[in-house]
Amino acid sequence: MKIACIQLNVAFGDIEKNFTNVEKFIREAADKGAELAILPEMWNSSYALEKLEDLADPNGERTKNFLQNLSEELQIHIVGGSVSTKKDGKFYNTMYVYNNKGKLVSEYDKAHLFRLMDEHLYLSAGDKQNNFELGDIPAAGVICYDIRFPEWLRLHALNGAKVIFVSAQWPTPRIDHWKTLLQARAIESQCFVIAVNRISHKKQNFNGQSMVIEPWGEVLWTGGEDEEMAIIDVDFSIVDEIRQRIPVYDDRRPELYKDILK
Repeated sequence: MKIACIQLNVAFGDIEKNFTNVEKFIREAADKGAELAILPEMWNSSYALEKLEDLADPNGERTKNFLQNLSEELQIHIVGGSVSTKKDGKFYNTMYVYNNKGKLVSEYDKAHLFRLMDEHLYLSAGDKQNNFELGDIPAAGVICYDIRFPEWLRLHALNGAKVIFVSAQWPTPRIDHWKTLLQARAIESQCFVIAVNRISHKKQNFNGQSMVIEPWGEVLWTGGEDEEMAIIDVDFSIVDEIRQRIPVYDDRRPELYKDILK
């Protein structure tokens, strides 16, 4: 599958500019033969948390209509990064995933809220997993801080995911953590990890470094520090081969882990 990783410069609080930019890149991805596009975290509003009452998408309706129309028209799968939403009077960091027929196959609210960016003061945490299928590929999606919780990603892999998509706004000072954690998650779960971070200029400090990592931990592509889109051809068939060569899943002893997973 040809995957378009869209590393955006997300405009702080500028909804219209961000929607226009995302549409431009998704159309470009489809024109260049991509079968799937993935976006970064909170691409509609960025972390304008104090302005969520004005900026958050009510019930995600605008975002869902936008992604549905593009995926159906262009016949492209879209892992829609995440957007700020308002649902039942609460705010969430929400990922929507559409297949290439314009069908919503997943809706996920970020499960782990990042206290250093005050997410817990403004957002509500989700409590559901995010496994889905795109074409015949079993997949999963998580958001940014989620990757610091290996048990959460392992759970998705145990439920069949051959690829874990990660959408993020991961800051430059901890970008080495980003790279190491992503490689570790790929190796330990024996699956692809396809992760898209944002970039920024001036006040906000995000420098991209989006990554595509195969199950051995080899990095197939790393983004730069500017806005860009890269299309990477990913062969998901190697997942089964690697899991057979080193049968980690067969050798697990979950009876020993139950206490630490409480």
